[in-house]
Amino acid sequence: MSSVVLILGALSDIGRAIAHEYARRGHVLHLAARRAERLEAELSDLRIRYGVQAHAGEFDALAFDTHEAFYAALDPAPELVFCVFGFYADPEAARQQWPLARQMMEVNYVGATSIMEVAARQMETAGKGCLVGISSVAGDRGRAKNYLYGSSKAAFTAYLSGLRNRLYPKGVHVLTVKPGFVHTQMTAHLDLPPLLTSTPQRVARDVVSAVKKRKNLIYTPWYWRYIMLAIKLIPEWLFKRLSI
Repeated sequence: MSSVVLILGALSDIGRAIAHEYARRGHVLHLAARRAERLEAELSDLRIRYGVQAHAGEFDALAFDTHEAFYAALDPAPELVFCVFGFYADPEAARQQWPLARQMMEVNYVGATSIMEVAARQMETAGKGCLVGISSVAGDRGRAKNYLYGSSKAAFTAYLSGLRNRLYPKGVHVLTVKPGFVHTQMTAHLDLPPLLTSTPQRVARDVVSAVKKRKNLIYTPWYWRYIMLAIKLIPEWLFKRLSI
């Protein structure tokens, strides 16, 4: 049975990959992004390639006062919501320019929780649905190089955990996704280790599988669970000397 899927951040590489996975399965899609006109080519491709209904919506994570109206206007109403959008600023620039750091935190945490709360209320009333938040392994431990970005993802992970426990008795499921390194537009300028770097398509397949199995939290690819376990087990006195 097909569901109605909303992808917030549909122009991101992971958002596009998730859209194709669900379109391939015949689901109705709502794609949302800033400057929705940029979604037209994506909509046409999905409709022609998979023969599905696909709609575009204008969504700005930082326009908090528009989130209620945006969600209420979605027809048909979503049963599966993906919060995929995010913002990564150069760590050095973010340390030197507070407005840049603030934007990163507001997009990755405040904007994400704002729209997720709107969706959560609607699903709670309906007594069904699934919310999926794309967090990051960067939130598992504060690192010297990207602690500002990591802290925004750590906050989002904690939020999703609390939301999952709040909504469980209501019949609504919440999935937390923690990707490791992924080849995307956001990371194109970074020197990532090839053997540990995945693709948006791999992440999308893992996410679709986790939704179907009603997993609570996944690392993608799977081996990041053990990488991050090892990193979290390093004593703080040693970790601060490693400067990783």
